[in-house]
Order: sequence, then structure tokens, then C-alpha cells
Amino acid sequence: MQLTDQLPEKHQARRSFAAAANGYDAAAVLQREVGKRLLERLDLMQLQPLRVLDLGTGTGQCLGGLLGRYPKADVVALDIALPMLTHARKRGRWLRRPRCVCADAERLPFPDNSFDLLFSNLMLQWCVDIEAAFAEFQRVLRPGGLLLFSTFGPDTLKELRSSWETVDGASHVNIFLDMHDIGDALVRTRFADPVVDVERLTLTYPDVWQLMRELKQIGAHNVTAGRARGLTGRARMQRLVAAYEQYRHAGVLPASYEIVNGHAWTASNQCSISVESIKRR
Repeated sequence: MQLTDQLPEKHQARRSFAAAANGYDAAAVLQREVGKRLLERLDLMQLQPLRVLDLGTGTGQCLGGLLGRYPKADVVALDIALPMLTHARKRGRWLRRPRCVCADAERLPFPDNSFDLLFSNLMLQWCVDIEAAFAEFQRVLRPGGLLLFSTFGPDTLKELRSSWETVDGASHVNIFLDMHDIGDALVRTRFADPVVDVERLTLTYPDVWQLMRELKQIGAHNVTAGRARGLTGRARMQRLVAAYEQYRHAGVLPASYEIVNGHAWTASNQCSISVESIKRR
């Protein structure tokens, strides 16, 4: 399989999340828990932002925590799927709701130095080029600004991926970057003091069908370019079910999630010196 086959197709991800908007909150148990933990990390940061951007807000599960922590801040919610934002714009109180923007996180429609805090819960895995995304985040953050994020690591859904590999050679599960690759990308895009760590969570299901239904319900099913097209035949699905059964323990099937958490700062004192000015000295 070629590397390009493993990359997400942005237009397909947009359609998947748009279709999932109405039922998202009922199924997004993991996303809610990871977002809660990410918000708690803000309590350890010495930061009082005036402008906050929630990148990939989805239905706005984390907006209440951001609005509550920073009552004087202007909070902006951004998502690539417009139907998600129809739910996000209802978060907060009547007199203080987030401003919502429908856009791609890799092409932010904001001027340079627009925000003090970029918060992103489980969105980065849908970016085609994470280094380009980080460069864009660096651009819109003010000096001394903070990027705080969570994303999925490569062991996410490892049982499902391994089970599919016994069935055929197509891409059936999204590919996720390693923690070290994410840290290196932060360094290359000139973020200061990057810190990246990993948590591992496991959800359990009575059968593989419920897992796959939940992934579809939150819009997180396979959107890689190399995915199998068309309907999956009954025989292949039966082989998948049989392969996944090897992981059954105590009557349930596990689904592993590797959560990569990270934060980094923009340099607080940036200056540029032209070559010509050095020559004149």
C-alpha cells in the first residue's frame, strides 16, 4: 500500500462528520472523556487568554469548559462540517455564546497573531499534513500563545486493524501518527518547549458490529484514500467477526485507543534581523 493511500481524504471526512452531527453526542463517549481530561490540563497553565480558538470543535463538547474557565475571553469555535456547528453555536449562555466559523484547520481564515490559546480535542488525526497544520497554528497564535491538543496514536483500534488484515489487504482503519513524529513536527515548525505524552484507554463492546456502528455514528469510520470502495461482502464481514473474536475477554471485545496529548508555546520574544543591517554594522 502506498503512503498516499493511508492519508485521510478531507472531503470524505467533511461529509462523514456532517452526516454524523445529529447523533454525535449520544455516541461520543470517548471524545467527551478525552476532552474533559484535556480541559483539566489548562488548570496547570499560567495563561489568561483574551481570544481562544477551539479547533475541530465538533458539536462543541469542550466549549462549556473553555467559556467557564475564561469568562472574559472571546471564544471562537471552528469545524470543517457546518452541521456540527449548528449544535456548537447553542453552547454557553444566552448572553455569551461562541462565535462559530466553518473552515479547514489547515487553512485558517484568520490574520496572523489572532489568538492566545489554540485548543484542539481529537482533531489533528484528520489533517492531511500535520506539519503544515502546525505552521498554520504558529501563524495565528500570538507571541507567548499556547497550543494544547489531543489526537490518536498508532495503537488506536489496533484490534480492528489487525482483524481486517487477516481478511484482505485494503485500508479499513485510519492511520495515526506516532507521538515522536508529532513532537518532531512541533519542533520543525518552531514551537517552543513542546511536551507530548500518551494515555491508553480501552472501550468494550458485546460484538464488533456495535463498535463499527459507533464509529459510523460519530463520523470516525475509515476515510483513507486507499479504503475499499463499495459494499463489503457478507463473507468478508464474517471473516472479520471471526478474527476479532480472538480478543474477547470476560465476555466482551476490547477496542484500544492511544491518546497523544501535547502542548507547546510560541516564542514570547521574536525578532528578525536582516542580513543588510548586519553588514552595515
